[in-house]
Amino acid sequence: MEIRATTVLPAVRRPVTLHTADGLELVGELALPEGRDPVATLVCLHPLPTAEGMMDSHVLRKASFRLPALADIAVLRFNTRGTSSRHGTSQGEFGEGETEKHDVLAAIEFTEFEGLPEPWLLGWSFGTELALKWGADPQVKGAILLSPPLHRAEEADMEAWAATGKPVVALVPEFDDFLRPDEARKRFEPLTQAEIIGVEGAKHLWVGETYVRRVLDEIVARVNPAASPLPTEWDGPYEKDVQPLR
Repeated sequence: MEIRATTVLPAVRRPVTLHTADGLELVGELALPEGRDPVATLVCLHPLPTAEGMMDSHVLRKASFRLPALADIAVLRFNTRGTSSRHGTSQGEFGEGETEKHDVLAAIEFTEFEGLPEPWLLGWSFGTELALKWGADPQVKGAILLSPPLHRAEEADMEAWAATGKPVVALVPEFDDFLRPDEARKRFEPLTQAEIIGVEGAKHLWVGETYVRRVLDEIVARVNPAASPLPTEWDGPYEKDVQPLR
């Protein structure tokens, strides 16, 4: 069977609650490989909630549907403060990327508390800003950035990441609405170890199975290279995702 947009592969999935230092509860979900330990962990930071970004935004949702089964990767998704999805609404209000510092740190602390291995940040759009501003934490192994707009992250944030020496990979769509590959290479110069990958034909939202597969392959190539490239076929049990996103 070909893996499609709505294919949900087997995993151990459970709702989780993240507790922030400023007293909020954030709704989330942890997806783990079934019957074996994960080799790495993705902490997903979703797109802008005021533009319908949430933990169920499609690339992050498909990562949780596929990567535990195909690549032995644990996937932690959550709604940042004030954000709603079909999993529920997190407490608090949108903080323009500033108070979300507590949300990012709560997610990183959760991976430590749960004993989840090798945590990587996976940020998409607004989520890349959160990763760059607040994610250069000793627990984090690296960051993968999808469609970074660089609206909120500043040069000092990138210099802080540069000082860690940890890998940062930015996947930049050829036809992005905010930042395209050539400009991204210039803007990311303060983050000296950043790897900028221009993705031909792609747009900011990564619509289409071709681009989703490219993103997931690039993620796995960094986080668990032994599982790369990902298969496009599956002959085991599966479900079909038919739930509304909100």
